[in-house]
Amino acid sequence: MNLPHTQTTSEYVACAYTQKLVKIVPALRSLGHRVVVIGSEENEIECDEYIIGWTKEDQRRWFGVNDHYTNFFNITWGVDDIHWVESNRRAIELIQARITPRDKLMLIAGCCQKAIATAFPNHISVEYGIGYKGVFSDYKVFESYAWMHYVYGTMQQETGIYYDAVIPNYFDEQDFDFQNQPDEYFVFVGRLINWKGPHIAADIAKRSGRKLIMAGQGVQHQEPGRIVATDGTVIEGNHVEHIGHVNAAQRNELMRNAAAIITPTVYIEPFGGVSVEAMMCGTPVIASDFGVFTETIPHGFAGYRFRTIGEGVWAANNIESLSRKDIHTYAVENFSTEAVKYKYDEYLAQLDTLWDEGFYTEWAGVSPVDRYTIWR
Repeated sequence: MNLPHTQTTSEYVACAYTQKLVKIVPALRSLGHRVVVIGSEENEIECDEYIIGWTKEDQRRWFGVNDHYTNFFNITWGVDDIHWVESNRRAIELIQARITPRDKLMLIAGCCQKAIATAFPNHISVEYGIGYKGVFSDYKVFESYAWMHYVYGTMQQETGIYYDAVIPNYFDEQDFDFQNQPDEYFVFVGRLINWKGPHIAADIAKRSGRKLIMAGQGVQHQEPGRIVATDGTVIEGNHVEHIGHVNAAQRNELMRNAAAIITPTVYIEPFGGVSVEAMMCGTPVIASDFGVFTETIPHGFAGYRFRTIGEGVWAANNIESLSRKDIHTYAVENFSTEAVKYKYDEYLAQLDTLWDEGFYTEWAGVSPVDRYTIWR
């Protein structure tokens, strides 16, 4: 089930949740799973059945005329908003005509799609890529342990939940080119909002004498030496160049040629996919020392995590000492779709045991240690 405001194509690379769907479907099918997808009119996913649940005209009625290159986030998250009510109703009708016993519903929008799960109480509904707070299912896959524990805290959940899991986000290795001879510039990729820390990235780059190329949405006003974001964040300096939205090919080119990517997120980052995309190119990461980065960025190996601007500048001045080849290998081994798909396969097999002995079912053939990636 896709989100109601996007298309299941690579054009919507800026929407992490749409891309999770685009990438996971062929991966699951390669392991023998039958997958039916519901979405809008444009689709690139090779699935067993693709169903148009709503049209572009529906999307224009729901969201108005929108340019996803400048605003891919033109959606609201109220469960009673018309786009959720209508897309959920249509999905329920389409699912009812096709669902068979033991089928699983794979949902990606939290409580906004809870109505679909409620309509099928005898089936397992899985929230399969949680980087949001509004969760509802008994079967949840979080993008990181940091985010799982943060969400548990917001729920005042003080005990673990055994059928929840953590599976990292995933990326196609062929979408990224390894580069061992980069240019000297740094890069920031993401929405220009305070929470993503673009002003911090600019400060670190300036103090280390580097050019910073910024790509992403959210610019309200731009003039030489000064960028004002739509949320009021100000990024200053003649060393900063903002190039706007980038597609998948441009993103790859920008990242692989960068000396480093700076991801100075100031909130608890659920995953921070751009950091992993950069590492897939062999590009090291200079990141905040909290949230998912404590899991994904091995300090002194794949980049450096910082707690102060001074530490960030030190990282910027020592980034060339890291092995880009090792960083690329680490990213492929841990975050490629080819590697991560087996974690989903295992999790779905675990859920199948609920039709048998559930919690008491003995796992066949694989030791518990082998089932988990050992983080460096």
